[in-house]
Amino acid sequence: MTDLVRAGLIQQRWTGDKDSMIARAVEAIGTAASQGARVVCLQELFYGPYFCQVQETDYYSYTEQIPEGPTTRLMQEVARRHEVVLVVPMYEVEQPGIYYNTAAVIDADGRYLGKHRKNHIPQLKGFWEKFYFRPGNLGYPVFDTAVGRIGVYICYERHFPEGWRALGLAGAKIVFNPSATSRGLSQHLWRLEQPAAAVANEYYVGAINRVGVEPLGDNDFYGQSYFVDPRGQLVGEAASDTEEEVLVRDLDMAKLAEVRDLWAFYRDRRPDSYDSLTQA
Repeated sequence: MTDLVRAGLIQQRWTGDKDSMIARAVEAIGTAASQGARVVCLQELFYGPYFCQVQETDYYSYTEQIPEGPTTRLMQEVARRHEVVLVVPMYEVEQPGIYYNTAAVIDADGRYLGKHRKNHIPQLKGFWEKFYFRPGNLGYPVFDTAVGRIGVYICYERHFPEGWRALGLAGAKIVFNPSATSRGLSQHLWRLEQPAAAVANEYYVGAINRVGVEPLGDNDFYGQSYFVDPRGQLVGEAASDTEEEVLVRDLDMAKLAEVRDLWAFYRDRRPDSYDSLTQA
C-alpha cells in the first residue's frame, strides 16, 4: 500500500428509477476517478430507493445475483475502465426467497473479490429491514485490493463494536460504512460512532449516506458523508447535508503505523478476559 490513498464517497438522492440511479452512479464514479480517486464506495442499496420505509413485496424485484447479475458485471467494467477499486452495495438474491443486504467489492482491474452481507438487521418504524433481508452469513471479510486491505460494515452494523474490531483484527486499513440514515433518529450518532470506531480500531472509516426525502416515507436522509482518520478527526469537511456530492479525500496511510505505535490498543487487548461477552 502506498502512503497516500485518494478515496471517494458518493452520496446521491433517489431519481425515481433504477436505471437512472445506476447511470448516475457510473457518472459519479467517473468524476471521482477523474479527481484521482483509486477507491470509491457507493451508498447502501445504491440503485434503489430506501424501500425499507414500507413493507411491500414488490421491492423484491430489486434483487440481483452477486456476482452473476448485470449490475456487478457493469461495475466490473467501470472499475477496469477507470482503474479504481469499487464497493457496490446492492440487494442480493441467493435463491428464490433468500435475500441479503450486500456490498460487492471489485478490484481496480475489474476482478470481483467477494462480498459482505449485512449481519445486523434492524426492524423499527421506517426501517423494516427484516421484511427484506436475512442476516448475513459470511462473517466480516476483508479484501486485498489495489489500495490495500479494506473492509465493509453496512449502516445499522455501525452500532455494534464487535464487527468493527473483527475487521481491524483481520488487517483492514480502510473500512467503508455505506448507509441510509435519517434526521432525528440517528444524526447525533453519525458524528460519534464512526470516529470512535476509527480510534478504537486504528484505521480509516469512510461513512456514506444518501440525501433527500423519498416518496415512500418521511425519512429525511441527511448526507454528511465523510472520511475519519484513526485519531478520530475528519479528513477535510463532511459532504453536504442536502445535496448530492462526490467526496474525494487523501488518506495518509503512514498515520496508521504512527497511531498504532503510540496507542498499541491491539497489543493491550485481553481476549482471555472477554469470554463472558460471547455467552450473554
